[in-house]
Amino acid sequence: MKKIVIVGGGAGGLELATKLGNKLGRKGKALITLVDKNRTHLWKPLLHEVAAGSLDHGIDSLSYRAHAKNHFFNFKLAALSDIDRDNKIIKLDKLIDTDGTEILPESELSYDILVMALGSVSNDFNTKGVSDNCIFLDSPQQAKKFHHLMLNKYLQLGVKETNQVSVAIVGAGATGVELSAELYNSLEQVSSYGFEHIDTTDLKVSLVEAGEKILPALPERISGQAHQELLKLGVDVRTKTMVTEATDKGLMTKSGELIEADLIVWAAGIKAPNFLKEIAGLETNRINQLVVKATLQTTLDDTIYAIGDCASCALPNGGFVPPRAQSAHQMASLVAKNIIATLKDKPVTNYKYTDYGSLVSLSNYSTVGSLMGNLTKGSMKVEGRVARLVYVSLYRMHQVALHGYVKTTLMTIVERINRVLRPRLKLH
Repeated sequence: MKKIVIVGGGAGGLELATKLGNKLGRKGKALITLVDKNRTHLWKPLLHEVAAGSLDHGIDSLSYRAHAKNHFFNFKLAALSDIDRDNKIIKLDKLIDTDGTEILPESELSYDILVMALGSVSNDFNTKGVSDNCIFLDSPQQAKKFHHLMLNKYLQLGVKETNQVSVAIVGAGATGVELSAELYNSLEQVSSYGFEHIDTTDLKVSLVEAGEKILPALPERISGQAHQELLKLGVDVRTKTMVTEATDKGLMTKSGELIEADLIVWAAGIKAPNFLKEIAGLETNRINQLVVKATLQTTLDDTIYAIGDCASCALPNGGFVPPRAQSAHQMASLVAKNIIATLKDKPVTNYKYTDYGSLVSLSNYSTVGSLMGNLTKGSMKVEGRVARLVYVSLYRMHQVALHGYVKTTLMTIVERINRVLRPRLKLH
């Protein structure tokens, strides 16, 4: 029986494991194993909501082990350390508890086909002080850390001679913009849960972007509209501002200005994890992504695929496939077909990226973006209720890929019920 190992349980990796488990694992045609260093999965575009407290990671996350049982694949809790291509073995780090106790020793796992789906981490571009003074939103743990610190800052308002909570966010892509708006939404909610002394003037959010505009992936009109919405909320939007250092006082800019901040979030770029750089002699680019062919197989080994943010896939007309959830979703579907074709001794097919547009949610205030490709036969600007509906549907598509239509419908109903039963903001 062929052994298929998928490393990384993000959007692409988990969807792929689910597809292959349902199609191959269920019938005993292959042994599928998903490897991840975390016990649970949460759709990464939702992390800004965890950070702001409007989403409870403990309730909304998915157990890998339970999902594996329901979809006929295995789950192994571990972190990848190396790949032995000659013997087709991946090496896994020892599993360490939070107190430093060793739970499991180093181990190995053999494969016939390996899929790398490790996603990405924040890229600090070696900026001085960032690693020591900034919070990244690469995982639910980091998002929860930020939320915990924010709640503590709210508690200090008016008690420790603290008149305002200041947050600086570096990077005005989707994460930075959405977090900026979500923080003001959470501020409105927290004031009704025993923080009556707090109002909108108690929060100052500075959104810092080195480029010419916020949301560079979106058209000028949409970017400009989002910019105006943020200004209305009270966000201090700073474009064309280069950060040279992060300190415990705030951000130092190239012009010598100090942007004061109690908390700093770094969301200015992405890269694949550092240990992927030239791992097992595979070809990687300057941000550690594995370079793949049009079939999504790595350039130097056809038995190893890469999908999602950790893959560098060139577009036919120049440029590369952008690191988006829709890219990972499409890649997972293609690799599932190619693996099944390989097992049947049929040729593999090339990946064709379809851009369905970009949408950005400004919490409960607004949603803006553009729809492209097959959805509109061109490009269409959308905003308001229509944009919000499409934005939410992107997450529903991910849920459908994992659970099917019936369970996703039931989960949607439960979410609506919980809006009545549960607090609107996570307070712990």
